[in-house]
Amino acid sequence: MTAGVREVLAWATGELAAAGCVSARAEAAWLLEEAPDRPTLEAMVARRAAGEPLQYVIGWAPFGPLKLRVGPGVFVPRPETEGLADRAAALKPRIAVDLCTGSGAIACFLAAEVQGARVLATELDPRALAWARINAERFGVELLAGDLDEPLPAELAGQVEVLCANVPYVPSGSIATLPRDVRDHEPLLALDGGPDGLDVLRRLAPRAGRWLAPGGRLLCEIGEDQAEAAVALFTAAGLVEVVVHPDLADRQRIIEGTRS
Repeated sequence: MTAGVREVLAWATGELAAAGCVSARAEAAWLLEEAPDRPTLEAMVARRAAGEPLQYVIGWAPFGPLKLRVGPGVFVPRPETEGLADRAAALKPRIAVDLCTGSGAIACFLAAEVQGARVLATELDPRALAWARINAERFGVELLAGDLDEPLPAELAGQVEVLCANVPYVPSGSIATLPRDVRDHEPLLALDGGPDGLDVLRRLAPRAGRWLAPGGRLLCEIGEDQAEAAVALFTAAGLVEVVVHPDLADRQRIIEGTRS
């Protein structure tokens, strides 16, 4: 690293640290790597210092081996969700569906990892759809606009081997406690799960049986304090072998159920 680069990195780190970024140096290094010139870097640092998610500023987010396009209006895929995607891909589904796809992260991961799989994804939010469309086109994912399973073609009933959904699960009363970049910039529709955080999961679980093939799996991400309630929802929906798995941070965040 040259003296000039060190100087710029120190400046960017100082700006981000002053703005309250916990990982200021790492973020500064990432911005420096992405910026083609000093004016662009200064603009990117200013956006991040103002509270925009880092991934919005650089225009992409990592998800496993993938590099997904993201920006204003879409939920930023998290590393914790990679555990759900890994489990889903390990099942080697011939037909897989990802509901509430956001940027398309889980769907694109499945399409990239499972050779020959037909992968469909749905998303309700038009702004998120715009980003999902960019990513879906790269990986051959069939992207459908609409709420949960409503846009799925009828011929898929009883044919889906893996059904994934990273539904909104933050309780409404906890939204204000989220980090500033999440609370102020990421779409509320992708975060707010209602009074107990389970409103959307409560709608989804009873619908899964229509689409899943016998032995097919439903996998969802949940809050770490929602396991007991989520298991009850899956069981009431008729799913069997319901289990909760740890995510990459060893928190009980992935629930899985099987159609008998």
